[in-house]
Amino acid sequence: METDFTPYFSIIGGALIAFSVLMMLAFNGRVTGISGFIHSLARGKKSVDNGLFIAGIILGAFLYMLFNSGSVVVREDYSILLLILSGLFVGIGTRLGSGCTSGHGICGISRFSLRSIIATMTFMLFGGISTYLIRHIF
Repeated sequence: METDFTPYFSIIGGALIAFSVLMMLAFNGRVTGISGFIHSLARGKKSVDNGLFIAGIILGAFLYMLFNSGSVVVREDYSILLLILSGLFVGIGTRLGSGCTSGHGICGISRFSLRSIIATMTFMLFGGISTYLIRHIF
């Protein structure tokens, strides 16, 4: 089921993301970054906010799939090795960059962090290069 783009869902989604980021900063004094949450959990630092945030992401994806089952397309044409290597590269990149796209792009830029602005520009540049290479070269 394919639908036409309307900005309403994007505006609502953006407002919900902004609200969750604001609440995390206001009540916990921490910026919202998925890689930071995952890294903390992997190191054994269990906290309620990390667990709830990650559970919310999983629940949100489940609810989306439940109510929009016709619009979810699962790609099965990638090898498991490629997916594992991609995940490792992303994980290494988030550690080297001191955060992921959500942390830098949403929280860092909104706080006018020069490091986050440069990191987000780098993400976008290499994302564009990668997309071009995959679609037109390989």
